[in-house]
Amino acid sequence: MLYQLSYGEVWGCKDRNFLLNDNSCKCNISARDFSVLLIVVCYAEALGDFNHDSRLAAYGENNAMNPKQEFKSALNVMDGVEQPDKINTDAVIKLKAKRGQALRTEEFVSGIRSGNRTILSKAITLIESSLHTHQQKAQEIINACLPYSGKSVRIGITGVPGVGKSTFIEALGMFLSSEGHHIAVLAIDPSSTKSKGSILGDKTRMEELSVNPDAYIRPSPSAGSLGGVARKTRETIILCEAAGFDVILVETVGVGQSETTVRSMVDFFLLLMLAGAGDELQGIKRGIMEMADAIIINKADGDNINKAKTATMEYKNALHLYPPAESGWNPVVDICSSQTRMGIESVWNYISSFTETTKSNGYFERQRKEQFRQVLTETIDQALKREFYGRKNIAQALAYYEKEVLAGNLSPYTAAAALLTKNKF
Repeated sequence: MLYQLSYGEVWGCKDRNFLLNDNSCKCNISARDFSVLLIVVCYAEALGDFNHDSRLAAYGENNAMNPKQEFKSALNVMDGVEQPDKINTDAVIKLKAKRGQALRTEEFVSGIRSGNRTILSKAITLIESSLHTHQQKAQEIINACLPYSGKSVRIGITGVPGVGKSTFIEALGMFLSSEGHHIAVLAIDPSSTKSKGSILGDKTRMEELSVNPDAYIRPSPSAGSLGGVARKTRETIILCEAAGFDVILVETVGVGQSETTVRSMVDFFLLLMLAGAGDELQGIKRGIMEMADAIIINKADGDNINKAKTATMEYKNALHLYPPAESGWNPVVDICSSQTRMGIESVWNYISSFTETTKSNGYFERQRKEQFRQVLTETIDQALKREFYGRKNIAQALAYYEKEVLAGNLSPYTAAAALLTKNKF
């Protein structure tokens, strides 16, 4: 009778008596050299075919006396399959080779024009990079995409922290998607002045819009840029327009009254405010209020509706203190609720009316040209600053004049004039 015992069972019962079908037998086979299942032929009186002598003959008398002798199994044990490596080296080599192959400018432009989100994101990363080689390719991509840009409505959305900008953008974006528009959201996240890092968490507050196939959300760090926007937001707008997005929403970091740089890169400037937050009197201050094309009181729901309506009247009165806008558009004040989506459609109607009014009187095109002129001067300023600090001898000279200023031997203005005089362009 054949019984199949595992290696552990054979080793455990070696030279020990065990009971099998009420028949006692002793296993004399050495299991030291076996690593596979061992078939042990055991004597069973019930069969009557084997006796003690035949059992010993089957195993070999010498085997019991010489445990070092190798036991020849009657089994045909096939070799197992060699286990593969945990890491696919071929795949790693292919992945590294693929990463090392940078896309050409023509491939970037073709991918952006076809709506490839991955290539669009890579191009924006090149624009935001400070490496010289990346900047060169980024300028080539921008120049190639420039003829396909300018066909969207650019909307800047700002407001104090906690006003609900991200929730408002999601509500507006979902409405625009239902109307057949393609939306690109450029969310600017503040960067730490200590670690220089950003959380880039605005996208997590737009759960519905982030999975909408008609929307593209790109969080970007402010990277020390003032004015509530990133350093390369203008160039990013050009790429998004070339990718076919007809509505560009720029969400600022929400720093307060000095957040006005976004006005120089959008067509419509929307200011979100809260009711009962003590901001009503800020309307008398010249700053961000006079630049707004619309002031929307957000979170007008529940018990806050009456407060929102009261704040609307106060803001309307404050806007009368400002002279008429050059655009010919009278800023509007209204309420909305991003939570219940109340008033979202009215906000888009205001934007559409503004676009029609400014295009008919020519202000829309004039403002776009003025923005290009401003980009030109800002780019020159940045290039001059980079060229000045990039000179070899400027670090040593700067350190010397810093010591003189800190010691009180020179004023900061005299030291700066001396540096600029000795390092003329």
